[in-house]
Amino acid sequence: MAQHYPYGGEPPDDPGGRVLRTVLILAAIAGVITVVAGMLIVFNSPEEYGLASQRDQLSLGAQPDGKATGQPAQALFKAAPTVPPPLPLPDPAPPMMPSSPVRLVIKKLGVNAPIKSLGLAKDGTIQVPPAGNPNLVGWYREMATPGEAGAAVMLGHKDTYTRSAVFSRLHELVNGDTIEVKRQDGVTAVFTVGGIEQASKKTFPTERVYGSRANAQLHLITCGGTYNRAIGHYTDNIIVYATMTSSYRS
Repeated sequence: MAQHYPYGGEPPDDPGGRVLRTVLILAAIAGVITVVAGMLIVFNSPEEYGLASQRDQLSLGAQPDGKATGQPAQALFKAAPTVPPPLPLPDPAPPMMPSSPVRLVIKKLGVNAPIKSLGLAKDGTIQVPPAGNPNLVGWYREMATPGEAGAAVMLGHKDTYTRSAVFSRLHELVNGDTIEVKRQDGVTAVFTVGGIEQASKKTFPTERVYGSRANAQLHLITCGGTYNRAIGHYTDNIIVYATMTSSYRS
């Protein structure tokens, strides 16, 4: 026979059932606590449980930097001002007799420029090519001629007030690139780049650029670094060091 409860509603209190439910609830809570504690231990020491991933084991230097892959940028030559200029790997060619330069060709940079002879300014510094002709290169005539034993020094502007100039891309040269100088005697001297330096104008490497050399070298100089509007000049110089490695007659 069906049992009826007066007034309807919930069944009367059952002490035995209430105790059983309490025990089950406490057991469930204890189980959850045990699982959470175990997970924390594993996460804090994953290598002890064989869960350490390759990403966790990478050193900081091996992390990707997000940059596009490709050839690394060439490091600029750095040395004390008295250290000789860097030489290319190929053996230098024997020096030639003197002959004034007439044209500078750097095929990689699209440079094909006439050369003007320069001397010293009134303040004792080397003259610079006239800014009115941005494609003009200056050769310091008090040094060696290109192809002659010693350092031939040439200067060119990076830019003018209105446009880029002949040596605006000089910093793009890398070790092994070639530079050609056409001479008055009809011979073209070919120079191979051995190093590129960015030097502060306050600590210009005078000996490295203008010192005597046994081989035929070519040193190209232009401006670099930051433009100082207060004085109207760049803070640094870009210097390319190259050695003659061959020659041919045009």
